[in-house]
Amino acid sequence: MTQALPPNPIVLQRADPWVVRHDGRYWFTGSHPLYDRVVLRGAERLEDLQAAEEVTIWRRHDEGPMSHLIWAPELHRVGGAWYVYLAAAPHDHGTVDAPGANETFAHRVFVLENTADDPTTGTWVERGQVDTGWESFALDATSLVHRGEQYLVWAQQDLGSTDHSHLYIARMADPWTLATPAVRLSRPEHAWERRGFAVNEGPALLVRDGTVFLTYSGAATGIDYAMGLLTADADADLLDPASWTKHPEPVVASSPENGQYGPGHNSFTWTPEGETVLVYHARTYTHLVGDPLREPNRHARAQVLPFVDGRPVWGPPLPDTRPVPTSTDVLTPDGTAVEVPAEVVARSA
Repeated sequence: MTQALPPNPIVLQRADPWVVRHDGRYWFTGSHPLYDRVVLRGAERLEDLQAAEEVTIWRRHDEGPMSHLIWAPELHRVGGAWYVYLAAAPHDHGTVDAPGANETFAHRVFVLENTADDPTTGTWVERGQVDTGWESFALDATSLVHRGEQYLVWAQQDLGSTDHSHLYIARMADPWTLATPAVRLSRPEHAWERRGFAVNEGPALLVRDGTVFLTYSGAATGIDYAMGLLTADADADLLDPASWTKHPEPVVASSPENGQYGPGHNSFTWTPEGETVLVYHARTYTHLVGDPLREPNRHARAQVLPFVDGRPVWGPPLPDTRPVPTSTDVLTPDGTAVEVPAEVVARSA
C-alpha cells in the first residue's frame, strides 16, 4: 500500500506539478493559477516546498506566441544546463489572421535554458519553439535522457483526427531541436480517456528495474481526469510504437473515499533513500462554477510509489494531511487572497 509523504498537499494551488531532485535538493515548478509566469522553488525536503521562497524566472510576453496561458512548465537538467519546457499561446489567437485561429487553444511548446548551477539564479535564455513537424495545438513536453540519448515526449493534436491530443516521441539533436520525426505512441482509444474530451496529455517518464514507465493523463480535467500507463523494455527502441504496451485501465483515478478528485499530470522523484515518489495534482471537490481555468485549487501532492518484483504498486490518491483552501481566490506568498481576473483566461474576440 502506498504511503504518503506528510504533509499533503506539498504545494498549494500549483497544478501540473513537476519535481526534480538534483544534488540533494528538490526543485518544484507547476502551472501558476494566473498563467502568466514560470516559477521555481527549492528545498532539501519535499515537506518544506510549501514554505519555500517562490522565484519567478520568466514572465509571459506582452504580445506574440508566448503571451497567453502559460501552462505546465517542466524543469530538466541536461548536459550541465537547466531547461524549462513550457506551453504558451498567442493572446490574439482568436483573430482570423493568427496562427491556430480555428483551435480551441493555440499552444505550442517552447524551451528556456540556464547554464547556472542554481536555476533560480543566472540568466534564462529563450531557445524558441520546438518544431514538432506540424503546426497544431501542442503542450506538456517532457524530457528523458536514456542510454546517452535525449528524447522528448509531448501531447499534440492530430489535424486528421477529432481527438484533442495524442502522445508523441522523438529523439533530440539538442534540447530544443528534434533529430527524428515524431512518432505517435498513444491516442485516446479507451472510454475512460474520452470522458468530456478525448485527451492523452501530461506524459512523465520513469526508468526503473529494466522498464520505461510512461504515465499520462486522460479525459477532461474534472472528476474524470485520471492517469494511464504505457511501458517498454529499457533496452527496446523507444521510437518504435511496437516496443510499447498500453494498459487499458487507469492506474490512478479519483478516490471519493479519500476526498481526492481528478488526479493527474504527474511527475516522478525520489526520497533520499531512493524510493520512487509519485507527484500529481488533484482537487478536493467536484462542483466547479464557471470557467475551470479560473479555479485554482488543483494542489500538488506526493506519495511513495512502492515497487514489488520490479512492478509499481499503484494506489489511490491518499487523503490530505493539511488544510487546503476551497475558495476560488489565488493565494499570494504572504497568504493574501486575490480573485483570478477574468482577463487572465479570456479569449480575444
